[in-house]
Amino acid sequence: LMRPLQGCRGRGVVVGTVTLCLAAGWALQTPGVVSLVVPQPNINATVAQNILLSVEYSCRGVATIEWKHVSSWGTTKIVEWKSGNYVNISTVYKDRVTTFENGSIQLLNVGMRDAGYYFITVTEEYGTNTYGTIIVNVYEIIYEDLHFVAVLFAFLAAISAILICFMWLCNKSLHLFQKKTTHKLTASTTEEIELETIEC
Repeated sequence: LMRPLQGCRGRGVVVGTVTLCLAAGWALQTPGVVSLVVPQPNINATVAQNILLSVEYSCRGVATIEWKHVSSWGTTKIVEWKSGNYVNISTVYKDRVTTFENGSIQLLNVGMRDAGYYFITVTEEYGTNTYGTIIVNVYEIIYEDLHFVAVLFAFLAAISAILICFMWLCNKSLHLFQKKTTHKLTASTTEEIELETIEC
């Protein structure tokens, strides 16, 4: 009675192991797992700068990547492509977008309207998808303010130079006046002394 039980147990272990291996293999081959990493969810840029909306996705099948831009001006589809196949760039973004195999895009020559939320959707061919978001802030370089400050600084420097010259001239004039006054006083004193001497 013991031997058949041991044989059954041995066969049960082998069958269980084979079943487990088959299940693991099936699980590894099953499509539908998509992962997405967004290393920089916030980007600050200035007008006319180029920015990289960097992501990294992985999936077992062929993926379709779609980017959209959402702002106060509305929602715009930027680009959609299938890895190894087509790339469909919106006419608004023609010549401004470069796509990369890892799902990233580069946006060239950004303007104030490019600020907002950028949504990426990675869809695996069997229907599984994942999402990511990047917030972009665009700041304008206010050249007018810098120009005004530069002009004001130059104006104040010129006024200071003129005032310094004016003070120098006033100082020279004062010295000349003092010299003339001193000379006149000396001359009149000498004349008085001579008159006193003559009278005596």
